[in-house]
Amino acid sequence: KETNLIFISFLFFILTIIWVFFGGFGSPAALISGFIFGKFLGAFLVALGLTFGATFLYVFANYFLKDFIKEKFLFKFQNLVLKFKKNEFNYFLLYRFIGGIPFVIANLLPVIFNIKIKNYFIGTFLGIIPQIFIIASLGSGLDKIIEQNETAPPIIDLLFSPEIYIPILGFIFIVLVTFVIRKFFY
Repeated sequence: KETNLIFISFLFFILTIIWVFFGGFGSPAALISGFIFGKFLGAFLVALGLTFGATFLYVFANYFLKDFIKEKFLFKFQNLVLKFKKNEFNYFLLYRFIGGIPFVIANLLPVIFNIKIKNYFIGTFLGIIPQIFIIASLGSGLDKIIEQNETAPPIIDLLFSPEIYIPILGFIFIVLVTFVIRKFFY
């Protein structure tokens, strides 16, 4: 990794784009990126890769699957169409931050709202950063624990190490904030 950081980063970035375009979700990629690259570079690389992959999937779906997606999902999200038209970027950013929808479906649903590609890209990147950073931090923590120990530590020791419990607490916090925002938003 240390001798080929640029090449491995680029390869990981491209593989993440492909992973997302073909229906993969972000959590495994974020965990692996944190494990390989650390929490900061890993979170940035995977967030950028997920954003590009999601944007390519959105453009593809907008051209080839628009009627199908509207037929399947428009009746469930009709009330949000007007909200998105009023303030597209802010609602999309909130949509990405709240989450709770499988990543591939969350990438396709905005076809209903006819979001501009620029808003889709920026909103996706900024909206997924908090969750991705927490998961990448968890992967980075696992890497540090593995480096520090010759044998696998007991699960209880893993849970009580700051590299693990701090990202888990951050994840719980995001889930609680998401729950509150979702109650208000919906």
